[in-house]
Amino acid sequence: MQTHAIGRPSWTQGLDLGTVTFRYEPAAVEALIHWGRTFRDRPLSELGPAPREGPLAEVAARTREVLKEGPGLCLWRGFPHEALDAEEVTRAYAVLGLGLGSLAPQNLQAELLTHVRDTGADPNAIETRLYTTRAAQDFHTDGADVIGLLCLRPAAQGGESLVASSEAIVAELARTDPELYPVLFEPFPWHYQEPGLDPFFFLRPICTVQGGRLNTFFIPWYLRRSQLLPEAPRLTPAQLRVIERLEILANDPRFAVSMNFAPGDVQWLKNAAVLHRRNAYRDPAPPALGRHLLRLWVSAPDFDDGDPELRRGLTLEDR
Repeated sequence: MQTHAIGRPSWTQGLDLGTVTFRYEPAAVEALIHWGRTFRDRPLSELGPAPREGPLAEVAARTREVLKEGPGLCLWRGFPHEALDAEEVTRAYAVLGLGLGSLAPQNLQAELLTHVRDTGADPNAIETRLYTTRAAQDFHTDGADVIGLLCLRPAAQGGESLVASSEAIVAELARTDPELYPVLFEPFPWHYQEPGLDPFFFLRPICTVQGGRLNTFFIPWYLRRSQLLPEAPRLTPAQLRVIERLEILANDPRFAVSMNFAPGDVQWLKNAAVLHRRNAYRDPAPPALGRHLLRLWVSAPDFDDGDPELRRGLTLEDR
């Protein structure tokens, strides 16, 4: 059996979050305020290129280094959200994303920035995307190359972000269940649906090799829901088993690290190498405002372990 070299340090519970947690310097804070106000009335799709010099270029370079060659995640603290209005916050945040690549659409409506908060949607409805609810989301990946989350308000209780190295998890599966390892590279049926749209399925493996490195794409509930569509291929016993094993390993304390968000925190994740989950949460009673995060998907073509199909985000071509 051939397994695939990672080419990047894999991590487990021993990861020191202090080594991947940074704080914006005063000059970077001033630059974020400047660009947020400068671009306030400009659509996200029409923002100019990110600064190539100065403090924000330095922030981007440090972030890229940790994502590309380090553990694949980092947390920046001190985003000046309270100094900006809502539109300015989104523009300043987008400038950070543009420092890593281009903004990718996160749904078939081509939204480049989404609000992660409870909308009252039914978490049990198939067309509901769980980030619009307070329900837990088990370990999974998103689309594009890089996932960004900016915390405006944390939950009253719960809502912790947990991250796990997909590389360490796949390596452990290869060690303990070698007969299942090749199954990861087989085509799986995936379900997808958004409110107001008919469901459809597509085929792709959980793991591929991109640029000589492992790339993992895993959303277990999309895989299982594919079986609701009679036209989708049936998951084999081995495929069902490998989905279950990945879920068990991702939730093993050896592989998961918890990251609590505070207002002004920005978390960046390398989609190819990191699984993430969100614990269920409780919002405060009205009129207090509830948990609110802003999410970006970023396409970074120079990340050679990214998947060409995933990095474009969600488009109508995927239907």
